[in-house]
Amino acid sequence: MNNCWFHNAKLGIFIHYGIYAVNGIAESWSFYNGAISYEDYMKQLDGFYADQFDASAWADLIERSGAKYAVLTAKHHDGVALFDTRFSDLSVAKKTPAKRDIVKEYAEEIRKRGIHLGIYYSLIDWSHKDYASVYTDGKIPDNPKEINPFTSPVDGKEDQEKWQRFLEFNNNQLKELLTNYGKVDLLWFDGDWERSASQWGLPGFKDYLKSLNPDLIINSRLQGYGDYKTPEQGIPITRPKGDWEFCTTINSSWGYQPKDNEYKSLNQIIRMFCDCISMGGNMLLDIGPRQDGTIDSRQEAILTGLGSWIREHEEAVYDTDEGITTCYYLGGSTISSDRETLYLFVYDNPKESICLKGLCSPIKKITVLHSGKELYYENHGGVPWFQIPGTTWIQMTAEDCHDLVTVVKVELEGEIKMYGGFGGLVNYS
Repeated sequence: MNNCWFHNAKLGIFIHYGIYAVNGIAESWSFYNGAISYEDYMKQLDGFYADQFDASAWADLIERSGAKYAVLTAKHHDGVALFDTRFSDLSVAKKTPAKRDIVKEYAEEIRKRGIHLGIYYSLIDWSHKDYASVYTDGKIPDNPKEINPFTSPVDGKEDQEKWQRFLEFNNNQLKELLTNYGKVDLLWFDGDWERSASQWGLPGFKDYLKSLNPDLIINSRLQGYGDYKTPEQGIPITRPKGDWEFCTTINSSWGYQPKDNEYKSLNQIIRMFCDCISMGGNMLLDIGPRQDGTIDSRQEAILTGLGSWIREHEEAVYDTDEGITTCYYLGGSTISSDRETLYLFVYDNPKESICLKGLCSPIKKITVLHSGKELYYENHGGVPWFQIPGTTWIQMTAEDCHDLVTVVKVELEGEIKMYGGFGGLVNYS
């Protein structure tokens, strides 16, 4: 992936907005899994007013959060478009009292603030008459009862003409999104799992998208042809190869669900964010606006608090690379782009000191980033003639700590060098 902006962005805001917010139910999956009938689900079109939707207020909040990109659900699996598409009547511009092109307003305000523009688009469309025309990779299940009628034909017969029409429909809507709203920086696909790469027409499909915008970045949900990996709801234990992004919710739901009060605390969100950037990834944090376009105050508070913490510690966040592993320091960390400064994330208040192992580079100075206080440190052990470093103990107590996550800045003489061996026998005879 050639676009360095994504690697340096660190934080993005995901926005799940759609008619599912009217009743506060699961987006698309609620009818797919039978929790509600398709007809009752679609009745929410009549209650989608977006009468207090203010794209400028959204963009202001995203800017305050410290995010460098945002991703809006232009169309979820239910097929309801938040943009005024020429290729379907199923849009909030045509079928709801809102009568607005949400994507247009969102794109204009996001771009004004220099935030990179991201669009979510579901490859699958459980409302389209031609979608359920084939089986995944052409494999017909032995038991017809296993077939979900929104996904595949229930009679055991495929219709390739319908499927090709559906692919053309997707191409047409994607062309609208990539050409009618200014430059789109990132396309966030979902739903690729219901068809194979060959059925989606890959790699030709990606080539088509790139022909519309050569700089376009595409997430991993493209049957192996995406530009970066997108783990969901579980922070990776092992660092994914290449560029990656962890997408997660503020509470437990993607879209607005008023009964979901399982909110993560601000401190937990910041710790998750630090874990991501420590492994060289981004975090895409989701919010779910109400149907009227307003955002729950709890979600606003978390985004605002996250942004405040980032502004206090931005040199440890932006333009940094992944840090040292936990075998050296039992916490997260990042390294400056010139590799001469190490930033240690201190999640809990230490009793007397924090421990840094394996550092070979001489230290210039160690300070608490938010306060500037210089910290005393000492080095114990080590075998210099074998180039084996000792253990660096940085004296620090709760009084030195930030209310949330503390950052300790370790300035080095030259580029960082860490010891990777297993020690050795010291013979004094």
